[in-house]
Amino acid sequence: MKILIIGGGNMGKTYARSLLRAHLVQPEDLMMLERSPEKAAALSKENLGVIHTSPDGCLNVADLIILAVKPQDSAALFASLRPAADPQQVYLSIMAGVTMKTIQDGLGVEKVIRAMPNLPAQIGLGMTAYTASEAVTRIELVLVQNLLNTTGKAIYVEKEEEIDATTAISGSGPAYVLYFMQAMIEAAQDMGFNASQAELLVAQTFRGAVELQMKNDLSCQEWIDRVSSKGGTTEAAMKTFRATSVFEDIKSGAAAALQRARELGQS
Repeated sequence: MKILIIGGGNMGKTYARSLLRAHLVQPEDLMMLERSPEKAAALSKENLGVIHTSPDGCLNVADLIILAVKPQDSAALFASLRPAADPQQVYLSIMAGVTMKTIQDGLGVEKVIRAMPNLPAQIGLGMTAYTASEAVTRIELVLVQNLLNTTGKAIYVEKEEEIDATTAISGSGPAYVLYFMQAMIEAAQDMGFNASQAELLVAQTFRGAVELQMKNDLSCQEWIDRVSSKGGTTEAAMKTFRATSVFEDIKSGAAAALQRARELGQS
């Protein structure tokens, strides 16, 4: 299988590294298309397969094409690729908000898989949801799932609308977590810790809490109840969070992200 990754940004490079590291593709069968000569020159030094600056000579020989460009660049991308696009090729898009129908119409193809990875994919701890058009075969879907699993974990969803929901939860989610972490880091510094001490305290606390939740059957609320002794420090913090609607604000933020994802899909 020959794979072409279009876009030499962070996610494009993440997939290239992950595929090579997992030996799912040989270096000579992995191609990257980056139109910027400067970026292409930099990519060529990273040993991420064969680097191209034009679709000529790479698009027509690829079995799977990964679209890893910004959503706002999709229209121009489709116009440049359509003349050489082959209906038998599989297109995997990680462009937020760009629907499968938009890709099919823009490229004149039928086999489209839409996926939403997140930032931790860069370190092999990503969470990706994906769905596919009816023309994609079961074998092709399994191949793509194996590809996505090289960056962490992947789940298949039946409805494309669920990809927008994934964008709001796991796609944007790392920013929510980091936002909460930043607040705790600043709180620790206000209490007298220096910056490095505060970051270590908070980072290890988050890491431990996540591992604890993932390796046991208790729900998040059950763990909160275990930590919150009656009349204790944790209970005091949780009462403040409830009084200031932190819980509902987080849900409202996720809902706003979902609405924006839907707007991007309609524009």
